Amino acid sequence: MNVLVIGNGGREHAILLALKKSPKVDKLYCMKGNAGTAQIAENVDVDYMNIDAVKNFAAAHPEIDYYVVTPDDPLALGLVDALEAMGKRCFGPDKRAAIIESSKAYAKGLMKKYNIPTAEYEIFDSYDKALEYVRKKGAPIVLKADGLALGKGVLVCETLKQAEEGLKEIMLDKTFGAAGNVVVVEECMKGLKYTPGEEVSVLAFTDGKTIVPMITACDHKRAQDGDKGLNTGGMGTFSPCPFWTEELEEEVLEKIMIPTMNALNAEGRTFKGCLYFGLMRTDKGMKVVEYNSRFGDPETQVVLPMLKTDLMEIFDAVTDGRLADIKIEWDSGACVCVVLASGGYPLSYKKGKEITIGDIGGCTLVHAGTAVKDGKLVTNGGRVLGVVAKGETIEAARNKAYAAAENIKWENMYYRKDIGIKYREG
Repeated sequence: MNVLVIGNGGREHAILLALKKSPKVDKLYCMKGNAGTAQIAENVDVDYMNIDAVKNFAAAHPEIDYYVVTPDDPLALGLVDALEAMGKRCFGPDKRAAIIESSKAYAKGLMKKYNIPTAEYEIFDSYDKALEYVRKKGAPIVLKADGLALGKGVLVCETLKQAEEGLKEIMLDKTFGAAGNVVVVEECMKGLKYTPGEEVSVLAFTDGKTIVPMITACDHKRAQDGDKGLNTGGMGTFSPCPFWTEELEEEVLEKIMIPTMNALNAEGRTFKGCLYFGLMRTDKGMKVVEYNSRFGDPETQVVLPMLKTDLMEIFDAVTDGRLADIKIEWDSGACVCVVLASGGYPLSYKKGKEITIGDIGGCTLVHAGTAVKDGKLVTNGGRVLGVVAKGETIEAARNKAYAAAENIKWENMYYRKDIGIKYREG
C-alpha cells in the first residue's frame, strides 16, 4: 500500500525508516518532510495545519491508502476526523481523544476523576490567584501551560523567584501564546534516588480495547549537560530505561495504562493510536507526569529501531480494532539518540548553515531540521539531526553515537555530552 506520514521532524523520519522495512508498504510520502525523508519518501509541500488543503490533496490522490498523523497540533485540530470522514484509513486519535494532550487541565481532571496516580495540582485562569497559590505553596513547584507549546510549556521551578517569574512568562507575557491562558500548578514530585526524580517515557499502541506498551525510553529535556538550562523539545534519548522492571510494567499497566484507556472510553473519547505516558517513579509508586497523544520526539528515534514486528501490521491492527491479535516483539540490547542542534536553540538560531558529514560508523542519521539548498545539505531548524546507534548495552550504543557525532559539523552546532548516563548507579 501507499502510506503518507504527516510531519517534518525526526520522529516522522524515524517512522518512515520503520515503515520502509515493511513488505506491506509500496510507496511512502511525507507532508511536508525534510531532506532526510526525501531520501526514502516523496515529500509533499502542503501545510498540514490547513485541514482543507490536506483534504484537497487527499481527494486528488486516491492512490494513497493510509495516513499517519503524528504531530500534536493537527491531531488537536481534528485532522484525523477530517480524513476519516472522507473514508481514509488513519493512524492517530480523533480530536476528542487528542484532548488528553491538547489540554493539560483536562488530563489532570481525568486522572483525578478515575483515580489515576499523578501529582497534586490546582488549575488557574487568573494570574493573581495562581500567584497567591504559588506563594502559599512555595518551591520547588511545577508550572504547566494548559495548551500545546511544542513540548516546552512546562517549567520546573526550584525557587519561589523562578516560580513567580515563570508564572508571569506563561500568563502575562504569553511566552507560549494562548496555551498559557490557563495554567496547571503542580507539586514537584521526587524520585526514590534522584532529584527531581526518575522519569521514563512509555509509548503504547492502543485500539481502545487493548493497550500494548512499547520498550521504554528516557528523554533529556534540558538544553545543557546535567539537565541544566532551558526546556527543549528533547536533546536526546536512550532505551531501555535502566530502572524499568517487569514488576513496574505490571504496576503501570494495572494502575495507569488500562485505567486511562478505560477512562477515555467512559468519557466517549476512545483513543486509537499511540498514547504516550510520561511517568515518574516515586516513593508512592509510579505516577503520571504527562500524556501525549502521539509518538514522542526524540523517543521514537530509539524505540522504533528496536521493534522487530512489522510497524505497518501494527498500524493496520490499531485502525481495524484487532491489536489483541498482534504479537509485538522487540530486539534485545540498547539504543541511543544524540540530538545535534543549532547554536541558540531553543531560543533564536540561524538557518541555512552547510552540514558536512564524515564517517558515522554504522549509525543512522535521523533528520529533523534539514533542507537541501543549491545542492547542499543545510540546517533548517533548532534540532537538526539525531545520531542513532544500537549496541549490546547503553554504554556501547552511546560510545558509537558520540564517535559519529564528532564527524558531523556545521557552524555553531552543539549537543549534550551526557546522553545515556542518566540513572546509572554511582
